[in-house]
Amino acid sequence: MSVFVNRTLNMKKIEAIGFDMDYTLVQYKTEAFEEFVHGLVAEKMVQTLGYPKDVLDLKFNFKLVIQGLIIDRHHGNLLQVSRYGKVKIAHHGLTPLTYDQQQKLYKNKVIDLSSAQYQSMDTNFSVSNGVLYAQLVDLKDKGMDLPDYEKLSKDIKYAIDLAHSDGSLKNYAVENIEKFIIQDKNTVKLLERFKRFGKKLIIITNSEWWWTEKLMDHAITPFLEEHKDWKELFDITICLAMKPGFFNSNNMFLKVDPSNGLMSNHVGPITNGFYQGGYAGKLQEDLGLDGEQILYLGDHIYGDVLTLKKTFNWRTALVLEPLAEELEAIKNSSSIQKVIDKLMAEKALLERKLNLLELKKHEKPEEFKKEDLGKIYSDIDKINGEISENLEKYNGYFNPYWGEMMRAGQEESRFADQVEKYACIYMSKVSDLIEYTPRTYFRPIKRIMAHEICEED
Repeated sequence: MSVFVNRTLNMKKIEAIGFDMDYTLVQYKTEAFEEFVHGLVAEKMVQTLGYPKDVLDLKFNFKLVIQGLIIDRHHGNLLQVSRYGKVKIAHHGLTPLTYDQQQKLYKNKVIDLSSAQYQSMDTNFSVSNGVLYAQLVDLKDKGMDLPDYEKLSKDIKYAIDLAHSDGSLKNYAVENIEKFIIQDKNTVKLLERFKRFGKKLIIITNSEWWWTEKLMDHAITPFLEEHKDWKELFDITICLAMKPGFFNSNNMFLKVDPSNGLMSNHVGPITNGFYQGGYAGKLQEDLGLDGEQILYLGDHIYGDVLTLKKTFNWRTALVLEPLAEELEAIKNSSSIQKVIDKLMAEKALLERKLNLLELKKHEKPEEFKKEDLGKIYSDIDKINGEISENLEKYNGYFNPYWGEMMRAGQEESRFADQVEKYACIYMSKVSDLIEYTPRTYFRPIKRIMAHEICEED
């Protein structure tokens, strides 16, 4: 799998490489994990919040939600938004909204995604949240006695937080770690290669120390060839970093004793070792590096990439696991896309002729023939039918509810826009970098702007 480049990145200049852990260094079996979370959160809502027991019968459908969607908490809708902030696809609960219904609600206006009305689902951890929300909205509309749409959203978040804080989620996951966690030898090979090339390796994760230790012991340590365990491999490990706060709030560091997980106040420079909390500014200062010399890889466009890019000058890489499936779909549908492109070019030519005929009708009526107009309209209708048939075939390769993750109709999705703006490079998994040396100079392909497309005479 390739690494995709938005901005030049010279790996020769990178002295330190930081990694998020969950869904970055450690890959999950996403569908299995999110199905477990979905069921567990439903249980919490019934047991703790008094939701009807029928909620426990809800079946998880992994396809119902894709990364990058938005929840409209006021209306009970899931939205796919374009890079310009306009709604392109909307579902009310489990029911797709028609174009007229969308227009009535959103009026083709730019929606304010900073408003508390909207909740972003920008990581794989959001899938179970979105699926459960859509299902509960559907049950409410069918007559089940449930809170309003906004309260549903807040209750789901409360139940998710509870599942994390009471240990029921992570304890079960650790006990069944092979069911949920992928072991990737190439990730370990890559890390040791980076270390061999003199790169300082850092973990910056929002996860607790004990969870980090369990997952890294399982995913990294068994495949090391040049180090005895992951603790020796990484120079600095920072847990409970509270990203994005780690990148914009000057919080103190705590020192972690790896033998027992106990913490103590830390005063002085951040040197090799294990920490909790802290602040990226102090870390960078104590490393003695400029921002351009640090690369950080994470899976959360907001918590790992966007905030960092706005506050520090670190280089950024986004790990986007669903990208692999999207790329496969694009590859498999390429022949149909070529047919659609050809038909669209033919349609554009006919529309050009139509415009010229309309001009002739008003400016040179003596030369205008009505039958010529009818012939062009008939040809356009025929092409429109062929385009529709091929679009249906093309869409069949992608998510059945939302289509492409990185597009909203013909435009780039809001999610794709953020990836392009804030990630220097992006890939489907960390080990995709195994195909490149730690001294690679990543260069973006020249982007073609609309005015640079030359038409043949």
